[in-house]
Amino acid sequence: MENNNDSGAKPFLKWAGGKTQLLDEFDKRLPPEIKESKVIKRYIEPFIGGGAMFFFLKRKYDIKESFLFDINPELIIAYKVIQKDYKALLDKLSEIKHKHLQKSEDKRKEHYYQIRDKYNKQIENFNYTSFNGEWIERVTYLIFLNKTCFNGLFRQNKKGGFNVPFGRYKNPSIYDEKNIIEVSNALKNTEIFYGDFTTSSKYIQKYNFVYFDPPYRPLNRTSSFTNYSKDGFFDEDQIRLAQFYEEMDKREAYLMLSNSDPKNKDINDHFFDDLYKNYNINRVPAKRHINSNASKRGEISELIITNYII
Repeated sequence: MENNNDSGAKPFLKWAGGKTQLLDEFDKRLPPEIKESKVIKRYIEPFIGGGAMFFFLKRKYDIKESFLFDINPELIIAYKVIQKDYKALLDKLSEIKHKHLQKSEDKRKEHYYQIRDKYNKQIENFNYTSFNGEWIERVTYLIFLNKTCFNGLFRQNKKGGFNVPFGRYKNPSIYDEKNIIEVSNALKNTEIFYGDFTTSSKYIQKYNFVYFDPPYRPLNRTSSFTNYSKDGFFDEDQIRLAQFYEEMDKREAYLMLSNSDPKNKDINDHFFDDLYKNYNINRVPAKRHINSNASKRGEISELIITNYII
């Protein structure tokens, strides 16, 4: 059976911990029922992040309905704006791109920090609950900053302020109009929610496919990229997630989870092996892309954990 979705959507943001390089490994480990039928009746992703897995599955499988969640409100409004009014967003992105690219490099840097200041000031009285015109402006700023900041990171301080410095790019693309339209199409039959991963519980049923992509446990104290949200994600959160995974397993949902492999740093670190000892733990090769030290961007292993036999 062919997938009639014909989605060409890909992530519209650069995202630390993005899973593009592991998609083929995930695909090999999908539940056999999904591999054979090419149909996913209900897909749930409690940490949507940049959405690499969701968009990949949309391209290859017929997903009947999707439920996406994230604790980062900036991400959630971005998905909702693209879902509800991508045309207004494209108009705003076109304006900001034109204004930016006609400037000299020094003036571009100045422009970047002006936008970053506006973006951070906006947070003081921003309404994240009801869709309005300010959402479109804020998502425009988010995409602009993401594509022009250093290394394409999203990082917040404890007050929720975006704090990544300017990145020097000769010709930043800033946005891809065709892809944003594709993303909007991919988000049809999709519900998007702001909340902790446990918020997804009420939507998870027997034979649903759930993919967990939490902020990775840092391999060392200096490699922490857990600040996707101002609250962070720590070992106690990883333990809470493992307990949630076990609860959802009892519902007989199909579960897949990815995370860093502590054994890259310490062969005796059994943190995830102990947490998920009752499940199938696979170690797969991956490249570390985000590291200020180029010599530390080599191949490492990452974990893919499933509650079903492949």
